[in-house]
Amino acid sequence: MKIAVYCSAKDAINEEYLRLGDELGAWIGHDGHTLVYGGATGGLMSRVSAAAKSSGAYVIGVIPPKIIKMGRQADHCDELVMVADMAERKRVIREMADCCVCLPGGYGTLDEMFDVIGSGTVGEHNKPLFIVNYGGIYDGIKDVAGRMQQLGFIPTPENYSPIFVSDIAELTDKIIKIQTKR
Repeated sequence: MKIAVYCSAKDAINEEYLRLGDELGAWIGHDGHTLVYGGATGGLMSRVSAAAKSSGAYVIGVIPPKIIKMGRQADHCDELVMVADMAERKRVIREMADCCVCLPGGYGTLDEMFDVIGSGTVGEHNKPLFIVNYGGIYDGIKDVAGRMQQLGFIPTPENYSPIFVSDIAELTDKIIKIQTKR
């Protein structure tokens, strides 16, 4: 299975979040999956991709020239897909993946998360999106979505919705269950 991972590229984050990247990357490799990610270095991106690679995963990086010019291109990708810009990067990663995972991150991760949700909502795909709500980092998003649903902005039931999980163990369990249904 090709698993897209969206996450922080910042190094100055708490070690417990970085360990999430190690744990997810190791599972991706040990379970024989392919990692599809932004192809850059730093923070969770480095930790997920390095752990995936060292655990035997095939690693696909999708990267625009802007990131390369910043000197942030990862050197351990098995395949590097060059794209024109960040918008194309999001689209290509989403299209390559069988499922998507959001680990903790900043504005870029939120952008990628909402791109997957928005495109799923209009029927461009039906790929599961798992949001790892470790330590409640994404509770605010759950609250806003609930409020928007109460006000009628998000239909009930939703035709596409993300799957919130609390940790990597719950995430991997749900991915395995989806795999066995296919």
